Amino acid sequence: MIAIENVSKSYGTFQVLKDCTTTVRKGEVVVVCGPSGSGKSTLIKCVNGLEPFQSGRIEVDGMDVGAPGTKMSALRARVGMVFQNFELFPHLTIMQNLTLSQRKVLGRQTAEAEAKGEALLARVGLAAQAHKFPGQLSGGQQQRVAIARALAMDPIAILFDEPTSALDPEMINEVLDVMVELANEGMTMICVTHEMGFARKVAHRVIFMDHGSIIEDCTKTEFFETQRSERATQFLAKILQH
Repeated sequence: MIAIENVSKSYGTFQVLKDCTTTVRKGEVVVVCGPSGSGKSTLIKCVNGLEPFQSGRIEVDGMDVGAPGTKMSALRARVGMVFQNFELFPHLTIMQNLTLSQRKVLGRQTAEAEAKGEALLARVGLAAQAHKFPGQLSGGQQQRVAIARALAMDPIAILFDEPTSALDPEMINEVLDVMVELANEGMTMICVTHEMGFARKVAHRVIFMDHGSIIEDCTKTEFFETQRSERATQFLAKILQH
């Protein structure tokens, strides 16, 4: 479903991605991990065109992301994104946050969009919060709204950019539980995260990045039990200490 071939990207003289190549199949859950500054978030933002890249090729379900004629709004409607800091519109109610893109991008009528929004809020355990504003919710609740917003577009895949790193520890599990449920239902997911328990539970593959390169790309069993690179072994040992 997603093919990344020899993708490189630089900010001026600093190369943030170096010849990154991987694929993600339909229904696969891929966890991307690595130290800060290794290029993880940049890589997944290239997948739905939020970050341009200088060389290489990315194809999403037959759409060439880097091609001049590709409609980014159509691409992003099909590939959902859940950000680290929620990125909800603070001046809109929760329901308005869920229906805006449905109406503007998918052309749904208000009633249809609201029905979809209600069903998704119930799914993430927030049915009673529809008429509140984001600032009235906890961080964990806001992130669950952000997941519901991504699902409202009926995406073929969802990208998660460190979705729990801005949350208090007690709120992390309520978000991970929703993500585990999505994974078990067969949603195609690429997750940048340090939550190794989540990776052990639902990931099909783990990608380990360092200094802009993909160092490891293997099954979760291989990653947790037989890492081939010393850098990945060091990283995992440090993460699992916490």
